[in-house]
Amino acid sequence: MAAKKQSSEPPSLITSLPQDIILDILARVSRFDYPAFSVVCKHFRSIIASPEIYARRSLLGRTEHCLYVFLSCMDETRWRYCNRCYILCPKAEADGERRLVLIPSLPPIPTYSEYATMGFVAVGSRIYAFGRSSEHRMITLSIDCVSHTVQRLPSMPVIVSNTMADIIDGRIYVIGYGNHNDWKMKMEVFNTEIQTWEPGMMMSLDKDARYIYNNSCVAMADKIYTKNSINSFVYDPKENKWETDEMLDLKIWHNACIVDDVLYYLDCYGGELRAYDRKKRYWQVVKGLEALLSETASVRQRSEDWSPQTFSYDGKLALFFPREDSCHKKIWCAEISLERRQGGEIWGKVDWRGGLLTGKFLSLKALDVVV
Repeated sequence: MAAKKQSSEPPSLITSLPQDIILDILARVSRFDYPAFSVVCKHFRSIIASPEIYARRSLLGRTEHCLYVFLSCMDETRWRYCNRCYILCPKAEADGERRLVLIPSLPPIPTYSEYATMGFVAVGSRIYAFGRSSEHRMITLSIDCVSHTVQRLPSMPVIVSNTMADIIDGRIYVIGYGNHNDWKMKMEVFNTEIQTWEPGMMMSLDKDARYIYNNSCVAMADKIYTKNSINSFVYDPKENKWETDEMLDLKIWHNACIVDDVLYYLDCYGGELRAYDRKKRYWQVVKGLEALLSETASVRQRSEDWSPQTFSYDGKLALFFPREDSCHKKIWCAEISLERRQGGEIWGKVDWRGGLLTGKFLSLKALDVVV
């Protein structure tokens, strides 16, 4: 009698290992490979979805920097403007390109107009979002980038528009306009450790601080920096006061970022990446990027496009800029490593560049999340 044919493949060696060993192995694998492992078997899928694997990754020093990108566009199903969350997948696909991939489990975050901005801040493996909705209320959210779930935060004490934010020592400083009768800037402070708004921290800048540029809020050397068309303002939390910075006033910086305690922004009209060293108190042009920056020339004078923006990413600088490819608008990104050479000159090197996503978007915000 013929031997009975086996109905299934023999079990994999790795699945027969003890749970702790499997957890240790998967914790050493890149997070971007987890979707492939999750389809191997239900056991792998449950481990990858558990918080234990991310705790083990942290213990083993295997955490990764992931670039999350919020894009503002019109939600035609609801006819309102929303922010959708994407993640930059570094793994090359079949065509050898990186991609911005939508995270479908994160719902659209509405905003009250096409010109409004939201304040986003990355704190470890979480993203905090602050903004005003079309219903004239504040949206305050915490996004867990491990599980890709959203949690509502306590309501912001005041309603502000065009919010910007950054963090110092576990406290998020949220800046925005007041109501229609008060165009002064106001600031609130959210304590991430106890998840509450701190009392008595609302501040109004003087009349010269009106019309702060969008995306002009950065934290550098434990101080908050922001900019309008006239002055640069510096807030010192220890002294609880605002000051001006005349050296920063020499340039109209916005859409800026901080890398190694140096402020960077792209001067779209001059076609140069500029850097401000707060310790030496001087501006300089980052060298070595002439070929790359010539690609942004086509969008310098086009107000219908969002402006090129710089973001800090894993010790490097990520430059996002819009570009037309075959009559379609596309988001492009360049990853730039920075080097300070003898004499203090800063040089940039393009490690990677390419198109990411096609579509019409009104604004962009990228965040470096450690998972």
